[in-house]
Amino acid sequence: MSLDLSSDEVFNKLALELFALQYESLPLYRSLCDKSGRTPANLTEWRNIPSIPTRAFKDFEITSIAATERVGYFTSSGTTGQARSRHFHSGDSLAVYEASLMAWFARHANCPEKGKRHFISLTPPATTVPNSSLAHMFATIHRELGSEASVFTGAIDGNGDWLLDCEKTYQLLKAACDRSEPVMLMGTAFNMVHLVDYLKANKLEIQLPNGSCAMETGGYKGRSRELSKQDLHMEMGRCFGITNDSILCEYGMSELSSQAYDHRLGAEIKSERVFQFPPWARFLIINPENQQEAEDGRGGLIRIFDLANIYSAMCVQTEDMGIRRGSGFELAGRAVLAEARGCSLQSL
Repeated sequence: MSLDLSSDEVFNKLALELFALQYESLPLYRSLCDKSGRTPANLTEWRNIPSIPTRAFKDFEITSIAATERVGYFTSSGTTGQARSRHFHSGDSLAVYEASLMAWFARHANCPEKGKRHFISLTPPATTVPNSSLAHMFATIHRELGSEASVFTGAIDGNGDWLLDCEKTYQLLKAACDRSEPVMLMGTAFNMVHLVDYLKANKLEIQLPNGSCAMETGGYKGRSRELSKQDLHMEMGRCFGITNDSILCEYGMSELSSQAYDHRLGAEIKSERVFQFPPWARFLIINPENQQEAEDGRGGLIRIFDLANIYSAMCVQTEDMGIRRGSGFELAGRAVLAEARGCSLQSL
């Protein structure tokens, strides 16, 4: 019998059960919960489950997976020398991650049957950046849905920084146009800017075939000129010949196992792009001044409850700002917070 995870009652039951499991299996988390006075013995509502801030993943191993069972870990993106979060995985946790990923992506990307979608991903392949959750995500999508022509056009330099082979990408896009083969272009916002700037600088034009689309995610982190989302999508539309409703935005992070998307490809875009998590995840917008849940239309920090995060922390407090829009949220940038030089339970 399948569970209706859209039901608050069902989600609440599962969230409380997972909270009890993580309270017992994560000593650091148990200490945090005890300090806050919120434990499985006295909580009845998922909204009150204590969160772990993303910065804690930089200083501690937030995992119940034994060292001998770990097959790898994902790290957060960042500049060279900056401490990065680590989300450890076993074979089982990766299987959950990939199941969560594919179920929600396929629903929003309107992919044809397996092996029919031509993906061009602007990141390095996962084999060269095994600790990137984004590269693993793209590799999983290629494997599960991609045609044999699907390819990565990114690489890494001697310092481990990501590069994009713009000429190769252009030639692949041009070949797809010549074959009238729809493509899905996937990459970070700074990947897209690099490609757009290359095409404009070389006076190159692309009119992708009908049915083509793009997915962009992430920020810039000083790796390119920065554009508002609206301006970025406008330039992508002009350079690739795709419409605004053919651009899908994704929100995710290395500390999570589920992602949010802003609409289904081809659906009407409203004035703002509103992200939705899958039914096995919930979010709250938290007023940083009083730590209370913000009202609809008000901004605050995004707090995420992800039932697919079985082996780490289900409830993660991000440093991303959002505005609640009904059952979804609009992204509003990063909080202005000082980078912690260390992380202690006293500061969590």
